[in-house]
Amino acid sequence: MSSYISSNANRFYTALESAYGQVGSIGAENRIPAVKLTIQQQLTAGARKDKTGSRTFGGQPAGGRRRTAFELRTYLTNWDKSGEPGYGPLFQAALGAAPQRFAGGTVASYAAGRLGFAGAHGLIAGQAVNCGGEIRFVAAIVDASTVVLNAPFAVAPNAGATAGATITYTPATELPSASIFDYWSPATAMQRLLCGAAVDQMEILVNGDYHETRFKGAAQDVLDSATFAGGAGELTQFPEEPALAAFDYSIVPGNMGQAWLGTSPSQFFTLSAASVVVKNDIDLRAREFGSNVPRAIAPGQRSVIAAFDLYSRDDEATHGLYEAARQESPISVMFQLGEVAGQLMGVYLRSVIPDLPEFDDGENRLQWRFRGGRAQGSVDDEVAVAFA
Repeated sequence: MSSYISSNANRFYTALESAYGQVGSIGAENRIPAVKLTIQQQLTAGARKDKTGSRTFGGQPAGGRRRTAFELRTYLTNWDKSGEPGYGPLFQAALGAAPQRFAGGTVASYAAGRLGFAGAHGLIAGQAVNCGGEIRFVAAIVDASTVVLNAPFAVAPNAGATAGATITYTPATELPSASIFDYWSPATAMQRLLCGAAVDQMEILVNGDYHETRFKGAAQDVLDSATFAGGAGELTQFPEEPALAAFDYSIVPGNMGQAWLGTSPSQFFTLSAASVVVKNDIDLRAREFGSNVPRAIAPGQRSVIAAFDLYSRDDEATHGLYEAARQESPISVMFQLGEVAGQLMGVYLRSVIPDLPEFDDGENRLQWRFRGGRAQGSVDDEVAVAFA
């Protein structure tokens, strides 16, 4: 018997595309804990100006250009460290570079932010390390077995401790596209997928109810199981949903984590809210003759903005942030989301010039709001996002 379809009766998957608009293949491991997927497709056509002898609209011809926009929201959840996180393709589509994997190692020494390994580490600057439920990023390479971290561990690891595996996403000049799958129950319901999804904006939210990431952008097309025609998305048939496997819904509370800010980074316990926004200024090749859908992604200049609110204190670290803003001196910004290995996410901006904070005295305690510090760098190194 036909009935309404529950808005909770769907499952989301993502996959990286090997070429723009060529739908990627998925398995059960590509499932993600999405909160909401919004898709809007519009047909763009100019106004008809032909004289028809009446005031009646004669309609538009079929085959006009299509514009497809999307927004997807997902939570930070558990990662079993096999392969990459299910939402990894979205982070790669937002930043560009192939993920960098660190298999882990054994700690030989640790002192004042210098981490030594028992063997060759194989790390590069900007890559993440994980130890004792904390995630940090490599600020500099000392030698084949020693690195300098962007901030000290809150709990110093002992010699012989294990450094866990990490995966790090960093920027690149070119951006890949992703496929986003939206499957519904019952199986007879209409199924959808986005091909050629280009992430124009990624927003990472800190200290909400849950740690959340939002992806916005434009896609080449939205396909569905009801009207699918062979050749769309370079497919011969609409793809079936993978066989369902165990899926971990262990999401991470938004208040769990660490914040390290400053020229000589200090841990701030007074953070009340924060966000990191990556904007790619994407312009799709969508105005060319011979096609009604975009042909490629054309990213513009990248913008990475860090905003954070904190309660004002009369300590040296808080005053240091204000002085850096006044003197236009760069600071580093790092947020660790989560506190348990397997549920850690790190966001690192190595050089940010903070704007002067707004003083918000509307509550019982004074808050400083740093609204729009833009990250800077040399070549594709403004930001790194990692999971551990």
